Amino acid sequence: MSRGWWLALQVVRRLWFRAALYAVIAFVTAILGIVLGPLIPERMSDMVGADAVDGILSIIAASMLTVTTFSLSTLVSATSSAATSGTPRAISLVLQDRTAQSALSTFLGAFLFSLVGIIALNTHLYGGGGRLVLLAATLIVVLLIVVMLLRWIDHLAGLGQVGETIDRVADSTRAALTELSQQPCMGCHAMRAVPPGARPVYPLEAGYVRHIDLTQLSSLAEDLDRQLYLAKRPGDFCSPSTPLIYISALDHQDAEREAILTAMRKAFTLGHNRSFEQDPMFGLTVLSEIASRALSPGINDPGTATDVIVQATRLFCDYFTQCEAAAKDKASGRDAKHSRLHLRPFTATELVEAAFLPISRDGAAFVEVAISLQQALSGLSASSDQAFADAARAMSRTARDRAMASLTFEDDRQRLQQWTDPPPAAEPISP
Repeated sequence: MSRGWWLALQVVRRLWFRAALYAVIAFVTAILGIVLGPLIPERMSDMVGADAVDGILSIIAASMLTVTTFSLSTLVSATSSAATSGTPRAISLVLQDRTAQSALSTFLGAFLFSLVGIIALNTHLYGGGGRLVLLAATLIVVLLIVVMLLRWIDHLAGLGQVGETIDRVADSTRAALTELSQQPCMGCHAMRAVPPGARPVYPLEAGYVRHIDLTQLSSLAEDLDRQLYLAKRPGDFCSPSTPLIYISALDHQDAEREAILTAMRKAFTLGHNRSFEQDPMFGLTVLSEIASRALSPGINDPGTATDVIVQATRLFCDYFTQCEAAAKDKASGRDAKHSRLHLRPFTATELVEAAFLPISRDGAAFVEVAISLQQALSGLSASSDQAFADAARAMSRTARDRAMASLTFEDDRQRLQQWTDPPPAAEPISP
């Protein structure tokens, strides 16, 4: 995805965008009655009794402002609850909730529609036909309000709850892992080391890499006939003293050289926080933060930590399945999409540690969490991916050692030992 489309997507997901879009539609609909009014015979408006629209619009204007204010305060409470019971990093996902955005947009749009209609009626801009068009549009708006109110009431039951927050983070992480399974290096060649003689390019500001426009970098590399080695991935923190990218050679004049370096830097979007799109480790980290918050002494909710372990395990199992399907495509001859770009791949150890290392630390004193963690890692260690199997075994040993050092009750230690000891070899069944 190009940088322009990615920025446009960020704007579309903002809470105000859909509300503003609905408000514009409502305004245009109210004005449309003035334009279409002369096309409708006056006798039709007399038959319907279009004067009833005045009272309906007044009721909508009075009620929708109150409902919009209430809905907005509910959304604010939900984000506060998500930050308190989950993690502040999940607030952006709550604000991007489509049902909440649609509800606020519908209520605000209906209020503005009724307000414009009342103003136009009081200034006598509508004729008989125009009032009929306005009445038809008002009835449609009333139907939309009723449907949205029912959806909104049903949606409020889980908004801001920790389980709902976990599901939203898991969905965003699943999308990022799916993309990772199809393109382990985001369509680039796997970079193991920077070749000697490559010149570094430094960023002009500090921040997290939120997005990389690989298409722009690939086009630039083709024009320069050079190989580019990306030192930073989405989610990595960079500063003006750390290289952002390496180029195999750069022998242009000073003015042209600065233009090339500027184009390279613009391909990287930096910010003060990470994003979920190109960064699968961020979603796994947010899930582990929710579990760590639940295991804190102030909350003391090991059940939520167990739910996070289950979600993370499901994500990895789906990821393994998608990787196997992608491996078949690679065997059929698919090449790297960006042939002149090189990127350091996400390792199995990084992904497993992002998901389970904080839980193994903060849940070491909870025997039920330690056992759930051992069960999950035991299943992942049976993966056909040898790197993930080794990473899961290493994490299992780390979690076991942490738990054994933290559990003081001998019975808890013995229960955990039953899950960490390898099962005895099965004796052959005699015929």
